[in-house]
Amino acid sequence: MLLMADFRNKSQLKDESAAAAHLADKSNELIWFENEDMTNADGPYLSPLLLDSFVLWQNELDKQSFANGWFALYDLSLNFIVSSDHLHMEQHADVRAISDHLAAAVEKSGRAEAYSYGSLYGNALPVMKRSEERPFCVFIYIAAEEAQGQTIAQLCSHHFRSCFYKRFEQLFIKDMISQQQQIEKELVRRDALFQAAKRLYDQIDVSSVLSEMLASLEKLYPTSEVHLYLTQDHLNGDPRVKPLVFKNTAHDLVAKAFLEGRPVNEQDRNGMMRIAMPMTGKQAAYGVLCIKMGSERWDASDLPAFLLLADTAGSAFENAKLYEQSNLLINELRLINELAKRLNQSLRLKEIFQFVTMELLNIFEADHCCVLQLNKEKNQFIVMSSNIPTMSSEHFSPEYGFCGIVHRTKEPLIISDYWNTRVVTSKLMDNTGSRSLIASPILVDGEVAGVILVTHKSPNFFSYDNYKLLQVMSTHIGLAIKNASLHAEVRRMVITDNLTGLHARHYLNEQIQNRQRKDPLGALILVDIDHFKRINDTFGHQVGDRILVQVSNIIRAAIRQGDIAARWGGEELAVYLPGIQAEQAYRIAERIRSHVEKETDPVVTVSCGVSEWTFENEKISVESLFYRADMALYEAKHNGRNRIFVGQAN
Repeated sequence: MLLMADFRNKSQLKDESAAAAHLADKSNELIWFENEDMTNADGPYLSPLLLDSFVLWQNELDKQSFANGWFALYDLSLNFIVSSDHLHMEQHADVRAISDHLAAAVEKSGRAEAYSYGSLYGNALPVMKRSEERPFCVFIYIAAEEAQGQTIAQLCSHHFRSCFYKRFEQLFIKDMISQQQQIEKELVRRDALFQAAKRLYDQIDVSSVLSEMLASLEKLYPTSEVHLYLTQDHLNGDPRVKPLVFKNTAHDLVAKAFLEGRPVNEQDRNGMMRIAMPMTGKQAAYGVLCIKMGSERWDASDLPAFLLLADTAGSAFENAKLYEQSNLLINELRLINELAKRLNQSLRLKEIFQFVTMELLNIFEADHCCVLQLNKEKNQFIVMSSNIPTMSSEHFSPEYGFCGIVHRTKEPLIISDYWNTRVVTSKLMDNTGSRSLIASPILVDGEVAGVILVTHKSPNFFSYDNYKLLQVMSTHIGLAIKNASLHAEVRRMVITDNLTGLHARHYLNEQIQNRQRKDPLGALILVDIDHFKRINDTFGHQVGDRILVQVSNIIRAAIRQGDIAARWGGEELAVYLPGIQAEQAYRIAERIRSHVEKETDPVVTVSCGVSEWTFENEKISVESLFYRADMALYEAKHNGRNRIFVGQAN
């Protein structure tokens, strides 16, 4: 039991000790500033603090008790601070003389001094700091009676010292509270800046970054006026975003900030503060952020925060631009890949031109598009495809209009406003009322093979990115045209006889089969040069070849554009006439026969066999058609040559 009691007593003592220590800590927390004192750094504040403390002391003084005395205060530099009756003191030179003498004596000795002059008695005491035995001012009491003068001076100086440190502590606490408020304000600002920066970096498109930046500034500085000047207007419709224009750079705050790459500020006649700061990223400066507010609302400490926000906005803007450009590049690559894929699916020039026109209209959201090809033989640009009916098959000189510029320079072209910058006359632009244009050459083996013209009725419609994209696309279009042209040339060589220039036999067979599927009738003429072996033996094979060419040219001149002439083999030639009966074919054959006899050198003759087919025939085939024509040709030769026979259907 004693042990338990002892334990309880010890526990109680321990708790009481802890409670006492806690109260002591609390007490220390409350009075910790009582040990604070004046330092050399507080010199500028000493005189007003002494004056304020004296007023406080005087208000607390029982004025009736010391009605016949005067009190004065000096600093250690012997500067008069204040007196209890300043006017009275000034009126009595002897009072001021005694005060000055006493202040000097105390400053020299560092202790209390007394002095009498005439009927006046004065006492002066140094007022000591509480942290060290050093005076910081001199307290003086002057009265007409000597009795109790020293005691009164001591009591009043001690009272003044307590009033002084009361004011000093109030000032100290006020300063600390001000610092705390400043710290809290800075923390709030830093948090606001952090949140603004976070929101800025959360945006992935240019317009959102700019909108968020302007909204953050207006939230941070609600009474200010904010504008953003950009090298390009990326936020259409927002009056706060304006283009950066360089006019009078010497006096233009915005231009100066952009060119010098540093913040610039000025204050106008109305006292408004205007600050311009470049919005920069790692790669470039993109514009200038400008804020305008009353000078009474602007704090110099706001400048670092404003600068930080501008730098953050510049970096976020740059990141958004890079993201936008990467998306644009990906989209362009996709378009180019799709275009190249679609172009390679066709080897027909007409189809390629038509496809290119429709694709370019969709890609650039254009109003009009023309694709022209250069005809080197005629030295003309011919419109191969267009969505403008009146422009179809139009032809222009290689020196005319924008085609001429592109043809001469071999470079793409962009026109922002044709109406205001009419560098050349353009029938396309005038007839369609277009104002914006992008154009690019179609290059094949380094030479201009054509020109692409894309237009819109609005000015400044096409961007520089559109200009570059068309340039890349025109390269792929040029390759497709080259491939189609090579394919057409190879096909022409395959289906054409090299000597006569007429079609090959297999091409004639294919065409007759195709026509027999669609047409109701047709006719075939087989032409054989009489005694051709004798010509070769007599004049040689070169003359024989020349005769073949002459006869081929006569046949081409005697038939229609849609008729098909071919070299059947050796000295035999064939002509298929779609939609023609044997009677009409006979007349054409006769025209060929008579012209050959008259126009060849050396003179030769030909024999012809004619056959026809109609949808009423039981057996319609190329073989049967040729068989009947060949039989008719045999009859013509057997009956004396230089004549025409018509084969009969079985």
